[in-house]
This record gives sequence, structure tokens and C-alpha cells, in this order.
Amino acid sequence: MKKIFVTLLLSTLFINAFAQKVNLYNAKSDGMKLLDSALVIAKNTNKHVMVQIGGNWCSWCYLFDNFYKNDAELDSIVKENYVVIHVNFDGKKASFPILERLEYPHRFGVPVIVIVNAEGRRLHTQNSEFLESGNSYNRKKMLSFFKSWTVMSVSPETYK
Repeated sequence: MKKIFVTLLLSTLFINAFAQKVNLYNAKSDGMKLLDSALVIAKNTNKHVMVQIGGNWCSWCYLFDNFYKNDAELDSIVKENYVVIHVNFDGKKASFPILERLEYPHRFGVPVIVIVNAEGRRLHTQNSEFLESGNSYNRKKMLSFFKSWTVMSVSPETYK
């Protein structure tokens, strides 16, 4: 009887873990509207927008997102300096207006990260491949990337 109970309990936990998986990308959301909303927040909070382009089918997209969120320092830098949005890329025409606006970042594959200032100007497109190390991401490279594109880092006033 204990074996049956334990098996049912573990099965229920396993099924719930998969059922509760959070999708990073909403296939029905409009990337242009997401960016426009993020720009308003960025302007009001003196931040840049970090656009993560990818899809729920992309394991590296989840790995990127989890990598920085599970590192206290990286997560803190991102929260302090960026408004983060996830733009779904599925190859359909609906996703092309945002891709055109961001100068076709999907040419690097996904995930691809685009940093946009509060005025809506693309500052940088990051091919995430250059942040990888083996089967994961490289903390030192991620830290350098996030620090290099903050409002303060790109401000001419910082260097006067």
C-alpha cells in the first residue's frame, strides 16, 4: 500500500511540475506593443529595455533566462538596469514588424538579446552564442554583457 501511495504522490508531483511550466513567450502577444509599453516604463525609471527574442520551443532561451535569474548578482543588475520583455519568434509574418524595427536580430538565431534605449533606439544586438560556455552560459561573459549596456555605461557623462 505504501508503494502505491508513494508512486501516486510522485506521479502527481511530476505531472504538476510539467503542467505548471511557465511559458516565457506569449505567441499571441504583439511584439511592437510589448516594446512600446516597455519603453514607457524604461523612460520613467531611467532604464534600457532588454528584449529577449526566442520561443517556448527553445531550450537555450529558457537556459538563458534561468541562468541570470538564478544568480543573485546577475539578476540584481538586470532588475536595476533593464525592463525585460520576451518577444516570441515563430517565423510567421506576425513577428516581422518587431524584427524589422530591431534591425533583424533573428539572423543570429535564438535566443538573441537586443538592448534598446528609452527613446526606442537599438543600442546593441547580442548573439547569445558568445555568452555560452559548454552546455550552459558563462557567468563572467554574462556579467560583462549586462554591465556594458546599462544607461550609465553608455552615457557620455560617465566618461567626462
